[in-house]
Amino acid sequence: MKAIVDRFENNSVVLELEDGQTIDVQRSRCPLLVKVGDTVYVAEDDTISVDEAETSRRKKEIEALAEDLFE
Repeated sequence: MKAIVDRFENNSVVLELEDGQTIDVQRSRCPLLVKVGDTVYVAEDDTISVDEAETSRRKKEIEALAEDLFE
């Protein structure tokens, strides 16, 4: 399943799922350099990996929206 890193709370990472729900996972289950806003995939075996391409695409999309907003 695809999710977005919403925030960090103590030793947990809060992930927002595609349907808007959030789940907490132990920070130790996430890649070491994961950061807020990253797109991650949670595999069926519960491993979590960052999708760098999707994260980059989303970042560019958000920057373009912000740019349009402040023009």
